Amino acid sequence: MVASAASGGTLQYGYNLAIMNTPATFIQTFVNETFLERWDMLLEDYQVTLVWTIIVSIFSLGGFAGALIAGPLTIRFGRKKCLLLNNIFLMTGALLAVTSRAAKSFEMIIIARVLVGINAGISMNVQPMYFGESAPKHLRGAVSLSSAVFTAFGVVLGQVVGIREILGSEPCWQYLLASNAIPGVIQLLTLPWFPESPRYLLIDRGDKEACINALRRLRGCEVQSSELDEMLQEQAATKGMKHRGPWELFSDRSVRWQLITVMIISSAMQLCGNDSIYFYASYVFKEAGISADKIQYITIGTGTCEFLACILCNLLIERKGRRFLLMGGYILMTIWAVVFTIALSFEHYTSWMPYLSMACIFTYILSFGMGPAGVTGILSTELFDQTARPAAYMISGSMMWLNLFIIGMIFPFLVSGLSEFCFVPFGAVCLLSALFVGLFLPETKGKSLSAITSEFHKLNFKGQEEKCASQTTAQYQLGEVCLSTAL
Repeated sequence: MVASAASGGTLQYGYNLAIMNTPATFIQTFVNETFLERWDMLLEDYQVTLVWTIIVSIFSLGGFAGALIAGPLTIRFGRKKCLLLNNIFLMTGALLAVTSRAAKSFEMIIIARVLVGINAGISMNVQPMYFGESAPKHLRGAVSLSSAVFTAFGVVLGQVVGIREILGSEPCWQYLLASNAIPGVIQLLTLPWFPESPRYLLIDRGDKEACINALRRLRGCEVQSSELDEMLQEQAATKGMKHRGPWELFSDRSVRWQLITVMIISSAMQLCGNDSIYFYASYVFKEAGISADKIQYITIGTGTCEFLACILCNLLIERKGRRFLLMGGYILMTIWAVVFTIALSFEHYTSWMPYLSMACIFTYILSFGMGPAGVTGILSTELFDQTARPAAYMISGSMMWLNLFIIGMIFPFLVSGLSEFCFVPFGAVCLLSALFVGLFLPETKGKSLSAITSEFHKLNFKGQEEKCASQTTAQYQLGEVCLSTAL
């Protein structure tokens, strides 16, 4: 089920991040030729860069739109059916991409990027929700983290398919942009055979028999009473409650710190700059002093690093916990950002400094894959109940995609403007994120929703509890005085 859902799900996010790097020069030439043919004018270098940046970054705006509609779609159609319907955006985008060259329209590429962005935005929200609701409690983290594993695998796959010897050449770049349809077809052929989320079937649809059948198929054995009892308790707790919208979560004090947490962690996932390395790997490695003919092969190493790190994180998450991996990943990223800045500053004075710069990029990506890449997507599942979960994913997904768009737009200008100090802002984001996790995020490993909610209750109602405690103490002291006087 995991492999089927992810093939057309989060794999698409990583794949569509990676395939835009190698054909950058060819698409920029195509844009210039289009302008020359239509309006008899050649664009300046900065104008070509701007159009190219729009083509790359518009993917993020599509993802933002997808994140906004993912919640209502999952409520209406369910998790599995939503993933299947999501392929409409993917197939339409692939069709536009493959015909854009024949139509001599770079605008079709932009529209195609918006559509595959919508597809990725929906899948990045729905798939972790589907996995988190279907997995047993002791495997919830590992199963949910597989979303990040497939994202990283998508990056590697996109980088391999995108090399010039396969589809990254000048005659084939339009087929490269449309190749994302193949994983979508695999999902359409396989996912209908697997069950819907058991929690959705029980809590949202009230179908206990379908829930038990789904659990039996997913577990491969008879349903344990303890697992079913936990779901029934959540159903009873949310009985009569409607699904909440994002605006309702913002006004609900009982989920205030849960909301702050997912918003900050989702934003940090993009503001740390890791995914922008895949968008603009050529810029980064060129700045690090790597020769142009080697860059396309080195970029494959970046995706492989994150893929291996995500697999290792998948093995460790149920042993070490979410908090440890998240905080540890950001601390390591801060260290590598500092070392990378030093290496870039001295690359003209020492011959081996470019290789240290390259090593820092790999270790930065490894550290990201070890924690933030996977743990971030799990939090919304574990911190919110069934009625609030779709809205929570809408908010966290929106923050992720908006920040990816901002970083995607400014990254090339950041590299050219700050030069050797281009990773200083990212290092600052990583340090602040590690501090926030260390101070405010409780561990959620192996805990039920009620236990996690009680941990956050102390933060959400801290002021009120202290006030109540002080009033109780004052009343007690007053009672002692009266008692003493009476004696």
